[in-house]
Amino acid sequence: MKTLMKPWLLALALLAPLPAQAGFSIQGTRLLDGNGNNFIIRGINHAHTWYPTQTQSFADIAATGANTVRVVLATGAQWTRNSGSDVANVISLCKANKLICMLEVHDSTGWGEQAAAVNISNAAQYWTSADIMSALQGQENYVLINIANEPFGNNVAATTYVNDTISAIRTLRNAGLTHTLVVDAANWGQDWQNILRDNAQQIFSADTRANILFSVHMYEVYASGSTVTAYIDAFASKGLPLIVGEFGADHQGQPVDEDTIINQAQARGLGYIGWSWSGNGSCCTSLDITINFNPAQLSSWGSRLINGANGIRQTARCATVYSGCGGASSSSSSSSSSSSSSSSSSSSSSSSSSSSSSSSSSSSSSSSSSSSSSSSSSSSSSTSGGSSLVVELENLSGQSLFSPFVVVNDSAASGGKAIEWPNNGANQNFGTPSDTSTGQAQISFTLSQ
Repeated sequence: MKTLMKPWLLALALLAPLPAQAGFSIQGTRLLDGNGNNFIIRGINHAHTWYPTQTQSFADIAATGANTVRVVLATGAQWTRNSGSDVANVISLCKANKLICMLEVHDSTGWGEQAAAVNISNAAQYWTSADIMSALQGQENYVLINIANEPFGNNVAATTYVNDTISAIRTLRNAGLTHTLVVDAANWGQDWQNILRDNAQQIFSADTRANILFSVHMYEVYASGSTVTAYIDAFASKGLPLIVGEFGADHQGQPVDEDTIINQAQARGLGYIGWSWSGNGSCCTSLDITINFNPAQLSSWGSRLINGANGIRQTARCATVYSGCGGASSSSSSSSSSSSSSSSSSSSSSSSSSSSSSSSSSSSSSSSSSSSSSSSSSSSSSTSGGSSLVVELENLSGQSLFSPFVVVNDSAASGGKAIEWPNNGANQNFGTPSDTSTGQAQISFTLSQ
């Protein structure tokens, strides 16, 4: 017997990816793996392009407990180009060691200030070249594309940063790449002018897949805990995804508050990736996590990152797309996204440039770009008393608050109906009376038992 209960309001996060967008996705401030489970990056950078024979490093990095390796590649503009076959081998090494592969190219590092650097458009051309596309497509469950490492130096105009970054994103999307894209901050990745912070929503909204992850590199600009916290707060208040794509315990002799970075990341569920496994130049040898690529010889920085409080070994969980990791990597995503609210504040005003150490940061905030739940079907879940509760979405097409979404026929959907967000370039952002977060809609539903 079915008894109708009073109507309720449900804020649905319409974030189920289309089949063509298998792989990682963004939900609010969170990165979800290919199974829809929350994935918190705990990783290590590895300079593959400069040390191509150090392939044992992938297994050694995995042995620390890391769940991600950020791999340095080159387009050929400054260093020898990594071919499609080499990229495919790197991905295979990641998969063999149950690591998520974040791939980045380093040739654009510090463009606008570093003479040898090339514009981010060069990186976009690399990712969309035939051999690299062949290596990437079909690997969406295992690969994140960090478009370019620290592709803008100091004093590059904010409009240039925003427009060139959006152009690169569109180049990758137009070529058919649906992976989560990681976007590094301005100012050698440190964003001391807050160019990324203040324009992240515009960049995120420009992605037709709503699948962007933002990355800041925290070095000497982040010497105090308050600066670290203020920058993270700013993204949390905007409901945008952020990771720390590079950081260390110091940088070129100047201190970094690595403890606050690690502890805040753990407290807030943010990803972090330490720079770097080994092989740094004379300016930055203190950033080597291991001595001469020897995993048995950790530096003081390596010991802190891997074995310290809230470090990699203590907090990393592998992605559930790998066998044996199901349920271990995190709790599954919920049907509604939440964003923490905190005060936004600017980061330090000091400038910084680093051409030899590293870089990478990327943002991604999320909202759905595809179909979601059925309009006429019902789902049940057991209650603690053993009975079941059926939730039905009724009269969906008649909801005036549902615009710009439409109800469409979909034989693959439960009940034969699905909710679709028209991807015509005009309806990517919207608001409702109760929630203005991108990717949310308010609809009426009825509980029946």
